[in-house]
Amino acid sequence: MKEDTKEKLNAIKRSFRLRMNRPAADSMREKGLDYKINWGVNFVELKKMAGEYGKDYDLAIELWKEDIRECKILATLMMPPEKMLPDIVDVWMEQIRGQEMAEMIAFNLLQYVDYAPMLAYQYIASDKETYQITGYSLLARLFMKGQEPNSRGINEYLDQTVAALQNKSLGVRHAAANCARRFAQLGEVYSRMAKAALKGLIEIY
Repeated sequence: MKEDTKEKLNAIKRSFRLRMNRPAADSMREKGLDYKINWGVNFVELKKMAGEYGKDYDLAIELWKEDIRECKILATLMMPPEKMLPDIVDVWMEQIRGQEMAEMIAFNLLQYVDYAPMLAYQYIASDKETYQITGYSLLARLFMKGQEPNSRGINEYLDQTVAALQNKSLGVRHAAANCARRFAQLGEVYSRMAKAALKGLIEIY
């Protein structure tokens, strides 16, 4: 590890003590978010910290290695999207546990990589809960940007969503429902397709 990267990492970890929110950390722990360390720092604070340091590949890599909730969130904010290679994505995704981080990596980082659509469709077809949450969260962001799936992608997406909306995981169902509503907002044709395919499973407005 480079010396300046090490200094930044240590400074970041020390700063968490000043921003600690014990009730939030305790609440997360009770809900199953079990990191070695969890300071309960809110996302607004973390985003502000990330802005102060800027994009930094080496620092993001080192932050992710820490089994500390706040370090991992900062890593997703500070990793330059153009340097987020598929091999690194694979490693990070394997280490994600919990809905919060599954959403964070999609919203903060993966929506900006060039191969985001490929990841999204790959993940919604996974049998792993965290991958599905990331996939649907990522697709929702892409739909919000106006990115329309091709005809094959539409059929694949709707088939997967029918299954996801009946998943035992509340996190998966929530992510799939939010994504379906974003899909419907792409236009009248998409809205009609969503209402027909998902009838009885979700209300499309």
